[in-house]
Amino acid sequence: MKEKIHPKYDKTTISCACGEVIQTASTRKDIKVEICSKCHPFYTGVQRFVDAGGRVDRFKKKYGM
Repeated sequence: MKEKIHPKYDKTTISCACGEVIQTASTRKDIKVEICSKCHPFYTGVQRFVDAGGRVDRFKKKYGM
């Protein structure tokens, strides 16, 4: 491997909006995600709307619709 061309690979923390914290290694420091395998409907088997109206409302507000 060539020296001084690879990014620094350190331990990091991934934090989900549901409160789950995962320790792993990455080239980025602290990572924040909105949804993880613990709260995602595909993995939990519970069908629910993650952000039912929030995205649509933000879009309408942003573009004045």
